[in-house]
Amino acid sequence: MAESKTFLDATELRRSHYQITNESTISDARIKELVAHTVKHVPSAFHSQTTRMVVVLKEKHEELWDAIMEVYKVQLPADKFEHAKGRMVGFRKAYGTILFYEDTSNVREFQEKYKTYEDKFPQWSEQTNGMHQYTLWCALEAEGMGVNLQHYNPLIDTRLETMYDVPATWSLKSQMVFGKPTGQPGEKTFKPVEERVKYFGS
Repeated sequence: MAESKTFLDATELRRSHYQITNESTISDARIKELVAHTVKHVPSAFHSQTTRMVVVLKEKHEELWDAIMEVYKVQLPADKFEHAKGRMVGFRKAYGTILFYEDTSNVREFQEKYKTYEDKFPQWSEQTNGMHQYTLWCALEAEGMGVNLQHYNPLIDTRLETMYDVPATWSLKSQMVFGKPTGQPGEKTFKPVEERVKYFGS
């Protein structure tokens, strides 16, 4: 993370950027470093480490969104596809996409090992995946990237399994699109903190 921004700065600045280009503010090596750091250090219940990622950059990123558009063109009525296509073309213009997965076989392994919490592991799996997404979003934001998070699954799951040799036990959760920002996100409003948090003993 850039030294000029603290973690809390990054959480405040983290926004959904849709005006992004196919340029990057950092090297591919740095992107790999951020991904590796996230995979290694973001926590998971019982240290189960169920989250998986596929990182797709540059021309491979464009191929990814071409494939997503092909899938949706078949699945949607023509008028609805034309409406959705504009957004997908915008995502295609970015620098890269990170596909976030959960390894369901890994989840089942811990369900069998810890029967007392068997029904909780799928929920905890979703939580750790969300933490991976959020950590990388903040990390990329701190490096000057524009980022947005998409959910075109499950329609695209089978196609991506073939494209990236993804095991059938990996369950796709989201697609994080990123690139160099060219504009600012819109204003954001907040509910009062007092309505959302209670304090005791202070």
